[in-house]
Amino acid sequence: MNAKNVINVIKKRNIKWIELQFTDVVGKLHHLTISSKIIDIEKFKAGIGKLDGSSIKGFKTIEESDLVLIPIPETFSILPWKQGEVYARMLCKIYDTYGEKRLSRDPRFVSEKAEEYLKERGINSSWGPEVEFFLFDKVEIDFLNPHAGQGYRIYSRESPWSRESPVIQFKEGYFPTPPIDKTHELRCEVAEVLATHFGFEIEAHHHEVATGGQGEINFRFGGLVETADRVITMKYVIKNISRKHGMIATFMPKPIYGDNASGMHVHQALWRGDENLFYDLNDDYAQLSQMGRYYIGGLLEHARALSALVSPTVNSYKRLVSGYEAPVYLIWSKGNRSAAVRVPIYHKNDKMKRIEYRPPDPSANPYLAFSAMLAAGLDGIKKKTDPGDPVDEDVYTMSPEKRRSLGIKELPRDLWEALDELESDMEFLRLFFSKDLLETYIEIKRKEFKEISLYPTPVEIYK
Repeated sequence: MNAKNVINVIKKRNIKWIELQFTDVVGKLHHLTISSKIIDIEKFKAGIGKLDGSSIKGFKTIEESDLVLIPIPETFSILPWKQGEVYARMLCKIYDTYGEKRLSRDPRFVSEKAEEYLKERGINSSWGPEVEFFLFDKVEIDFLNPHAGQGYRIYSRESPWSRESPVIQFKEGYFPTPPIDKTHELRCEVAEVLATHFGFEIEAHHHEVATGGQGEINFRFGGLVETADRVITMKYVIKNISRKHGMIATFMPKPIYGDNASGMHVHQALWRGDENLFYDLNDDYAQLSQMGRYYIGGLLEHARALSALVSPTVNSYKRLVSGYEAPVYLIWSKGNRSAAVRVPIYHKNDKMKRIEYRPPDPSANPYLAFSAMLAAGLDGIKKKTDPGDPVDEDVYTMSPEKRRSLGIKELPRDLWEALDELESDMEFLRLFFSKDLLETYIEIKRKEFKEISLYPTPVEIYK
């Protein structure tokens, strides 16, 4: 859809209000609601100057804070859950003071630069993230006086601590049918809304391994920017449909102790026209090309630094522990879900060959996460980085001695360590990321780590 089409739809559907949306540096979605009366062709060129960048985390300082929002017509959608007057939304590009150039800290700008870099070299990429989430009935948080104690309680109709039989026990939630799967109808509604109103091609949805309404909705792969837009959109839709039904959706990686957490495994491949550059019919291991191996080498080489961007919260590292299908060890393999990089082998002679990077989780900003993974993979191709031999064993059950003998490295143990790694290994990211964006991101995340680490937790009091 182009700008002219959008204006025609606004008039035809008598749309009154439009939400202009964008993410801050860490990936939180923000919006400005404007009257449809002020939208014209010129606004799609010059933009709308109503954004105070100093009030958005990581954007600008107070003395030069005026920023411009330029709507992206291809992201226009009518919001089906709004009652009364008709609302629509568009994602936006952010331009700096005077609207003359892009804001270097606009996360979407990073992904646009990454995609343009490939295009200039006659290459395109495909991205297929598996975004997991939880659907809870209610969450109560006692935080009125953090000095005197704090706590929380999660309510879920299907959990073992619920009184609503049947329940799903810990780690037994994979693919149950209704009535055991009590969030099936809500996922169906989300899938229908995404397909009907937001142009998604939904391929499947299902209950995930954990109890407490853990789910996943899969949409067809696409280009880097398009897919990052879709991740942001899907999270927005899931949260709003859940709210409509009196439930709460969360993309927090590890909300439940003792059960699987939510990841965002990211499938990716490089193409030249219709030729899959990761596919090699004659490779006898996984039909993976040498370029695909070098790309994996880059991911593994920079995995510890990538952690700060793809597993970006304090809570992320409560997911990255052995025994819950979360990748901790920096190895690659075909089919092996204990590996950080997996090469799916569902079908032989599959010309849609791709690799799956498993450390990311859905708290990541997809614009930054996808761009960083691409930068790491391209660095591996440029330097012909050898990923080493594949490991087809369950690394979780290996002895520490054997892991050491194989030279298997681990991901960082916490966010602070990941930020240290990013600071010491960020040169490969300069392909798409500005220095000021990386420095700002690290500053925000260090402050976040310090703040959260100061609070005693309920389990500490219990112990």
